[in-house]
Amino acid sequence: MNFALILFVLLVVSATLWVADHFVFRKKRAPDAKEPLWVEYGASFFPVILIVFVLRSFLVEPFKIPSGSMIPTLLVGDFIAVNKFTYGIRLPVLNRKVVELGVPQRGDVVVFRYPPDPGLDYIKRVVGLPGDKVTYLNKRLTINGQPVTIQRDGDYFDRERMFYTPRYVEKLGEAEHTLLIEDEAPNFVPHVMQFPQRDKCIYNAEGFVCEVPSGHYFVMGDNRDNSQDSRVWGFVPDENLVGKAFFVWFNFGDLKRIGGFR
Repeated sequence: MNFALILFVLLVVSATLWVADHFVFRKKRAPDAKEPLWVEYGASFFPVILIVFVLRSFLVEPFKIPSGSMIPTLLVGDFIAVNKFTYGIRLPVLNRKVVELGVPQRGDVVVFRYPPDPGLDYIKRVVGLPGDKVTYLNKRLTINGQPVTIQRDGDYFDRERMFYTPRYVEKLGEAEHTLLIEDEAPNFVPHVMQFPQRDKCIYNAEGFVCEVPSGHYFVMGDNRDNSQDSRVWGFVPDENLVGKAFFVWFNFGDLKRIGGFR
């Protein structure tokens, strides 16, 4: 469901009703006359819809975590806030960038439109920037020939799966984050799609090597062995970016999650 398009249509309809009432029909009504239903339930909602449209389109958009691909950073059921202007101001619905304000950095957690199906929103961590050579062999990440720093940090207990997974702290870019790596999971990438610029990746039994094309990003989930990401369906074009995730504002199952994640 394209909520942005639906909201835009509601905005246009309510704005049209408000303008028609404000400049035409209101002047024809008696001062003590009751407002017609189309004004009460149409035009009167225009200011509210306008505020929601502006906030959601240019400032902050809510997003619910649908899967466990970002565990332990983000859990299923987390409601997060997404900064819409960090990577530039884009036209609503068209998603065309009109003002450049910044670009994703390694380690950013981003929401984007899923390349194989832009009607879906996905969330992953940026691993590779345009021009980077991303290597992931035997579950160890290397960027442009430099191994990414990683340290063991105990085990993580997944309450959904009732399963302990080795937890690590990885320094990607300037910030550190935790991730999960299952030692017994295979090193190779299964079910790789025939995505655009697939020829920039080489896969083998140990993992893969990819060169990130210009204007694209390589993303991975923090739950490394349980994430369908750029390893499987390819690179994320810049025009698919929605924004940078930065804050958990609610979780019905765990109120302690509120305020977490940076």
